[in-house]
Amino acid sequence: MSLIAERLPLVAANWKMHLLRREAEAYCREFRAGFDPELATAVLFPSFPLLPDVAAALDDSGIGLGGQDLHPAARGAHTGDVSALQLIDAGCTWVLVGHSERRRDHGESDALVAAKLEAAMVNGLTPILCLGETREERQTGKTLEVLERQLLSALGGDLGELALAYEPVWAIGTGETATPETAREAHVFLRQLLGGVLGTEEAHMVPLLYGGSVSPENAAALAAAQDVDGFLVGGASLDPKKFLAIIHGAAQAYRGRS
Repeated sequence: MSLIAERLPLVAANWKMHLLRREAEAYCREFRAGFDPELATAVLFPSFPLLPDVAAALDDSGIGLGGQDLHPAARGAHTGDVSALQLIDAGCTWVLVGHSERRRDHGESDALVAAKLEAAMVNGLTPILCLGETREERQTGKTLEVLERQLLSALGGDLGELALAYEPVWAIGTGETATPETAREAHVFLRQLLGGVLGTEEAHMVPLLYGGSVSPENAAALAAAQDVDGFLVGGASLDPKKFLAIIHGAAQAYRGRS
């Protein structure tokens, strides 16, 4: 994957179930005006009803668009779900897979996450596979065991381009953030696991993102950590000024590691 080779961090905005159409359009106008594509690769993940309007607002901007989830099937009787082909038709080139809120709220198993990852890659979407431990799992020393299970169970068959997002569940939306050392430990471990699956050279081309209460104040310190190639941002990404500040912090730190 070219993202790391170009020394550009990958920074993604997960809007979750926020913003209405007019708010999203205003956000895109402000974000486009302040975004420098030479600093980072940026991707927005709006909720499904907003995708066509955001796609139009981002046209010819170089800013990526993704869906927050997908169904493993290409079509069928799956009320409330969307397929990879429908996401592509709406203008998406990216998709989130296995976010902890999907695993928690919808009971998504490792097997289902693996099927979704395969559906994304087979149909030409670039997935960001989300991984992370709960507070209880961290406190009982199971972090690396959880990450290994989630990653290896998801990867199978022919793999295309993808990114990983380490999102410790205890840090999502809580204001509590992993330290740079904690992020580094998880990211180095995930890179080693990828090396066993893909080979060392290809593993280093997969962007590894950190997510979990990322802010303009901590972005630079986190991005300076080894093997942190960008961010998957939740709450702070709802403010285009804050999201742009995070991108600038990530880019500055990332250049310092080059």
